[in-house]
Amino acid sequence: MKERNNPIVIQNSTFKINNSFFPGFLSSELAPTPPESCLFHVIPVPYEKTVSYGTGTRTGPLAILKSSLQLELFDGIGIPAEYGIYTHPQVNCVGKAETVLKRITDAVSNVLNLNKIPVILGGEHTVSAGAFKAVKAHFKDFGIVQFDAHADLRDTYHGTSLSHACVMRRALDMDIPIYQIGVRSLSWEEHLLREERHIGHLDASAIGMAHVPGLILPDDFPKNIYITFDVDGLDPSIMPATGTPEPGGLSWHQAVSALSSVLRARKVVGFDVVELAPIPGMHAPEFTVARLIYNLFGMIGRQKRPPQP
Repeated sequence: MKERNNPIVIQNSTFKINNSFFPGFLSSELAPTPPESCLFHVIPVPYEKTVSYGTGTRTGPLAILKSSLQLELFDGIGIPAEYGIYTHPQVNCVGKAETVLKRITDAVSNVLNLNKIPVILGGEHTVSAGAFKAVKAHFKDFGIVQFDAHADLRDTYHGTSLSHACVMRRALDMDIPIYQIGVRSLSWEEHLLREERHIGHLDASAIGMAHVPGLILPDDFPKNIYITFDVDGLDPSIMPATGTPEPGGLSWHQAVSALSSVLRARKVVGFDVVELAPIPGMHAPEFTVARLIYNLFGMIGRQKRPPQP
């Protein structure tokens, strides 16, 4: 454990589910706070039913929460925790996919009704579809920015339309505009669909051969955005802990730069981070995800509600 010398009160906060103790995000540093006082509401969703290569995404949320206990409060610019972080009990993932997605929708809707920002910890990418439905009901006009190695635009995969490989197709079914960043693996049919539907994208190859542009999203993309971040969008050299790794992904600084770009002149109404499949004994990937989430808290919080000096 690293030494702690921060002025913030230190008090552990955990909750017990299915005989397992889940720590709250950064609960090693933060005293329990009423949900109404917290901008960010973390919702763990350990759902895994349609993974098609490596397994282990069901253990992703707990690994992220445990890794968050090792974060520094200072992110290099400020202290994002000052905006408030509330961690909910995990969503019950027992039952049919439709049932679980309904529970996710309800959990996200409750957070949005508080005018707070829901943060889903997956679990496989299918969980995002439940969040999309809640945000769609709450905001008339919003778009999804997808960080991913894969297009996830298949209509069905392995006999189901509620697969991790179909989640962005379900977004299109809801008439939600999407923009894809970091894609480098897609089927021919998905390629044709992107052209037919004029789906905006900045693929990994374009970033690798040039750089991340200062402005990524087109002017006519909705001002309210939901970010879905599949960790396989990162290069396997820094993110080997995922079920479907693809070479040629985003570096840490490319990912942070791209997030900074899409936040310009946009309001983030929620986000998720999915598809972490922890590797026993290897802490770096899950800590990387926890740090990415915390950095994004800071980026969003400073944009939405700058801290007082």
